[in-house]
Amino acid sequence: MARGTTIISDRPSSRRVGALGALWPFLRPYRVQVVLALFALAATSAISLVLPLAVRRVVDNFDDGAGLLDEYFGAALIIVALLALGTAARYYFVTRLGERVVADIRKAVFARVITLSPAFFERVMTGEILSRITTDTTLIQSVIGSSLSIALRNMIILAGGMAMLAFTSLKLMGLVLLIIPVILVPIIVLGRRLRGLSRKAQDWIAASSGAASETLLAAQTVQAYTHEGRSIARFDDVTERSFDVALTRIRTRALMTAIVIFLIFAGVIGVLWVGARDVQAGAMTAGQLVQFVIYAILVAGSTGALSEIWGELQRAAGATERLGELLAAEDALTDPPRPVPLPRPVRGRITLEEVGFHYPTRPDVSALEGVSLSIQPGETVALVGPSGAGKTTVIQLIQRFWDPQSGRVTLDGIDLRDMARADFRQAIALVPQDPVIFATTALENIRLGRPDASPAEVQAAARAAHAHDFISTLPQGYDTPLGERGVMLSGGQRQRIAIARAILRDAPVLLLDEATSALDAESESLVQAAVNRLSEGRTTVVVAHRLATVKKADRIVVFDGGRIVAQGTHDALVAEGGLYARLARMQFMDMPTLPDPA
Repeated sequence: MARGTTIISDRPSSRRVGALGALWPFLRPYRVQVVLALFALAATSAISLVLPLAVRRVVDNFDDGAGLLDEYFGAALIIVALLALGTAARYYFVTRLGERVVADIRKAVFARVITLSPAFFERVMTGEILSRITTDTTLIQSVIGSSLSIALRNMIILAGGMAMLAFTSLKLMGLVLLIIPVILVPIIVLGRRLRGLSRKAQDWIAASSGAASETLLAAQTVQAYTHEGRSIARFDDVTERSFDVALTRIRTRALMTAIVIFLIFAGVIGVLWVGARDVQAGAMTAGQLVQFVIYAILVAGSTGALSEIWGELQRAAGATERLGELLAAEDALTDPPRPVPLPRPVRGRITLEEVGFHYPTRPDVSALEGVSLSIQPGETVALVGPSGAGKTTVIQLIQRFWDPQSGRVTLDGIDLRDMARADFRQAIALVPQDPVIFATTALENIRLGRPDASPAEVQAAARAAHAHDFISTLPQGYDTPLGERGVMLSGGQRQRIAIARAILRDAPVLLLDEATSALDAESESLVQAAVNRLSEGRTTVVVAHRLATVKKADRIVVFDGGRIVAQGTHDALVAEGGLYARLARMQFMDMPTLPDPA
C-alpha cells in the first residue's frame, strides 16, 4: 500500500484540460476519420441552427395560405432527415475513432510497461498499472467517443447561436452578453476544483485496485494466516477514501450544475420578458421572438451541456496525464543507441569484474561488494551461501535486470550495457526459484522457451524434465489450461514445467535459481539427472541452498554478506573448513553446529 500512496502523494496536480492534447499522437494516424467526424459534426450543428429560421417563417407567414405552409413544413421535414443522417454519421465516426484510439493506447501502455526493468515495479503496484490500462482508458474512450464530440457540437451551436441571436435582435443579444460572464465564473472556479478532485479520485481507484490485486494474488496465504479481517479492513479503508473523494467531486459538480442552470434560465426568462414587451410594442414580430427564443434555448442548452462536459473533460485530462506518466516512464535500464551484437555462436563466458550493487529500495545495504568472478564456457558453477548473501542478485545481474553501481558484467567479453537486452537474453535460459505459470495450456507454457517449437519438440522437452507423465494425466493433456499462476499444479509440477521450458530454449547459458527446491526426493533425483544432461556443454550457473544438488559442480562459489568468501570443489571446500564446511555438516550430517567464532 505504501508504494501506491507514494505515487499518489508525489504526483503533481494539473488543472489543464489541455493535457488532452497528449492524445494527438494517437489520433494522428486516423486523420481522415477525424475530418469525417468533424464534417458530420459541423453539418449537424449547422442544420440545428437552420431550424429556428424555418420556425420563424412558419409563424410570421401563418396566414399566407395552406400551399406556402405546406412548403415550409416539407422543408422542415427534409432538414430533420438531414439532421438524423448527419447525427448517425457523427456517432459512427466518433465512436469508432474513440474505440480505435483507446485500443492503441492500451497496446502502447502495455508494450511500454512490459519492457520496464524491475526497478519500476518496486515503485508502482501492478494493480495501479492495471487500473490505468482499464479505468483510465475507459474514461478517455468516453471522451473521444462521446463527450468531446458533444462538446465541439455545443461550442459550434453556442457560437452560431450567439451570431444568430445578434442577427435576430441586437438589443436582446446585448442583454445575453451581460449574462454570459456571470455564468462562466462558477464554471471556471468550480471547474478547477473538479479537475483536482477528479485526478485524486482516479488515484484512489488505482490504489484500491492495487490493494485488491495484491491480496487476491496471495489469497491462500491470507487465509492460512487468518488475515482475512485485516485484508478486508485495509481494502475497505482504501475504498472508503476513494468514495469520500468521489463524493466531494459529485457535490462540487452538483453545485456547479445547479448554479449554472439557474443563472442560464433566469437570464433567458429575463431576456424573454423584455422581448415580449417589444412584441407588444411592435418593435419586433412574433416570429422573430420565437426565433430568438429557440436560439436562446439552444445557446442555454449548449452552455449547460458544456458545463456538464467540462467535468468529464477534466477527468479525462487526469486520466490522460496518468497514462502519459506510464508511457513516459524513464527506465533505469536502457539499450545503447548502437548496440554491439553478441557474436554467434555464443561461447558463454561470463565475467563479473569488481561488481558492487545495492537495490534502489535499500541504498544503504550492499547486495554485492567488490565481487569478481569468471565463469568459463561450458563450466558449471554453483553459488551457495546463506539467504541474502547475494546469489540471486548475481543471476539477475547476468540477465541485466539491474546494472551494477560499480564494476561490470560481461558475456563473451562484451559489457552487457553495450548490447541490446533482447539480443543477449536469447542466449540465456532461466529456471527461477518461483516458476511462473501462465493461465494457458501446458503446451503454450512450455513453448514460452521457444515459441516456434513443434508439439513433438515440446513433448521431448517435457519428457527430459520428467513432466510428460503428469501432463498426460491432465483432462486434455498438453491442451489443458493450467489456470492462473498454475493453480492446477503442485509446486514440483510447476517447477518441472519451468525446467522443460528451459530445456526447449536450448540456450548456451543456463541459469538455475533453486531449480529443484520444490521437488520431492524422487522428483528431485529425476530432474537433477535431466539438469545434468542439459548442462553438458553449456555454461551453467546454479543457485542452491541444498548442497546435494551442487556436489558435482565444476566449481562452488561461496557467498556471504555480498562477498565471495571461498571457491573450489565440494571436497576441497569441506576440507578447507569455514562457512561451506559448516553448511555441509548441517545438511549431510543432520546435526546442529555452532557458528564459527569469526
